[in-house]
Amino acid sequence: MAALRSLRVAIIGAGAAAIIGGSKDPRRFPCHEEVLRYIQEFARRFDLYGLIRFRTKVLLLNHNHLDKHKHKQQWIVRCRNEEEEEEEEEEYEEEFDAVVVCNGHYTEPRFAHIPGRTGIDSWPGKQMHSHRYRVPDPFLNQVVVIIGAKNSGGDISRDIAPVAKEVHMADRAAPARKMLPGYQNLWLRSMVDRAEEDGTVVFRDGGGSVKADVIMHCTGYKYRFPFLLSDNDDSAVVTVDDNRVHPLYKHVFPPRLAPTLSFIGLPFKVIPFPLFQLQSNWVAGVLSGRIQLPSQHQMMQDVTALYSELEAMGWPKRHTHCLKHNQFEYDDWLADQCGYSKVEEWRKHMYDAVSEKKKLCPETYRDEWDDHHLLQQANHHFQKYL
Repeated sequence: MAALRSLRVAIIGAGAAAIIGGSKDPRRFPCHEEVLRYIQEFARRFDLYGLIRFRTKVLLLNHNHLDKHKHKQQWIVRCRNEEEEEEEEEEYEEEFDAVVVCNGHYTEPRFAHIPGRTGIDSWPGKQMHSHRYRVPDPFLNQVVVIIGAKNSGGDISRDIAPVAKEVHMADRAAPARKMLPGYQNLWLRSMVDRAEEDGTVVFRDGGGSVKADVIMHCTGYKYRFPFLLSDNDDSAVVTVDDNRVHPLYKHVFPPRLAPTLSFIGLPFKVIPFPLFQLQSNWVAGVLSGRIQLPSQHQMMQDVTALYSELEAMGWPKRHTHCLKHNQFEYDDWLADQCGYSKVEEWRKHMYDAVSEKKKLCPETYRDEWDDHHLLQQANHHFQKYL
């Protein structure tokens, strides 16, 4: 995902990970370089580097079905060593009893479909995805249309506005035209309708038009598993349909191949570190035999029920793994499976307070808050780790 030099990220607890690299820094939102150091320190503290093969690309993940000579399922993993000093890249295969897929979902950009009389390719300006954004300098004195007004779109728009001539942030739920408070050159607009050959970008619902230099797509990412069989193959492990990874029980286990195959980290619009840790603990418990999964039939029933519920709500497939409003219920379910305590109430309230503060004060919410009572509860909670 995009790494803005000026962007700071909140970390609201992460179990064991939350006690790593503690400092007296009162900020709640470290920059992305600090988050990287935090993860590196976590890996050092728990001796994880020896378990990681860097510069190794997984080429193919293949299921070795049970036969009369084998007592359990196994997976064949084909990899390639991509060390720079190697004259020829080496490919090799290994067998594993179980595979946990943790390849993330912030590397394959999704682009908005923009119609045009002769197609978007004839639009003369520059198109890019937020994945490539780093600093605002290249947009000096330019007119920039940003598609998407969620986290990336909002942050990048405000980062660019001080140097750009105009910034127009387009979103499905936005009004036809609205200047954002505190700016003279930043507008919220309705979604882009089309792009013309003369450089004009036209907005829907009578939202007018602008001649733009750049269209930046802040439209999220695709789930992609290039090492699995094609979605069109009858024996595909999972399929990806409009960004729904199917079928997965509780966003983790494909019922047909559980428990030897699992996926960690698919949910989005969540507090990632604690959720992913709980998913990992659940998978570890299942693989060790301490936790039992339902039958394949029961897991598929659960998946089908979820899809029916989302459809009844009018929820598009691409939002299947969006847990924004249900993440704590999901966390508590995982914790219950693992025999852990539920998420502390102060964590939930702190998350809600930050979310509300961001809506009211998008410029300053990272440095201004009025939930000191929650911070006292958090400090009291973490005293037991010291």
